[in-house]
Amino acid sequence: MCLTEAVETYLSLKGAGKPKTFHAAAHRTCGYLVDACGLKHLHEYTRSDALAFRDSLIARGLAGSSITRIFNSVVAVFNFVNSEHALDLKNPFTRVYHDRSAGVSERQPVAVNDIRVVQAKCKELDDEARWLVALVSDSGLRLAEAAGAMVSDLKLDHPVPHIIIEPNSYRGLKTSGSKRIVPLVGASLWAAQRIVETCRDAKGPAFPRYNKTGKTNANSASSALNKWLKPYVGEGCSMHSFRHSMRDRLRAVSCPTEMVDQLGGWSHDSVGQGYGRGYELEQLQQYMKAVVLT
Repeated sequence: MCLTEAVETYLSLKGAGKPKTFHAAAHRTCGYLVDACGLKHLHEYTRSDALAFRDSLIARGLAGSSITRIFNSVVAVFNFVNSEHALDLKNPFTRVYHDRSAGVSERQPVAVNDIRVVQAKCKELDDEARWLVALVSDSGLRLAEAAGAMVSDLKLDHPVPHIIIEPNSYRGLKTSGSKRIVPLVGASLWAAQRIVETCRDAKGPAFPRYNKTGKTNANSASSALNKWLKPYVGEGCSMHSFRHSMRDRLRAVSCPTEMVDQLGGWSHDSVGQGYGRGYELEQLQQYMKAVVLT
């Protein structure tokens, strides 16, 4: 079986229900490998090919984290097809060394005073793009989670106003553990209220401008909002930095780590943390209210 056939087999079975980005990443990875080592049958790839592949990715100027993702994708395709068709092949792409930290810049949290400035600017401009910034700023949501939310996910008539984060037809979620409920407080609650007050379609996306094609364009949102955000935040900060800030803000009010993970949709450190239903909405709200900036 050649590489392209292996990729198609992998995507036909493992890619069911996955977003277009999952399929695009697998095809892109396949293209990188073909460019570096040629199109071969799986049994023809050698360790020398794997090392040449690594060197070609480094030559492209890719960051260590990107090279890691690409190799993980190749390994996943190879292992899946190897197992599915009982090929009994040794995978030459496993445990290939590269500097994972090369070219990777550390993401910085947004400073508390800068968050105050940004939130004030959002309320001053009071438009769809700024509602998205504000929604992220006091919720710790990933940008794609917020940009792809539906109006119906905003539960403002509940005793504890909250947003439901779950897959929908516009966007999936990063992991199964990302599905959660997050109380809306501060600027995030204000943004949700403005969305509901002004929405034209109560069953549609909360941010129509980033969902025009029927799929959430998180990259477009990220590019535009990071550019707008730049004058108001420190060096190295981006929309994703609000998520880092929220973790720090929750630490500052002694929020239990398990609760922090539940609020942010972060993976659990232990099996035991996955047991039970987790914290109740009222308990989550208590700590979320404690981090609101005044």
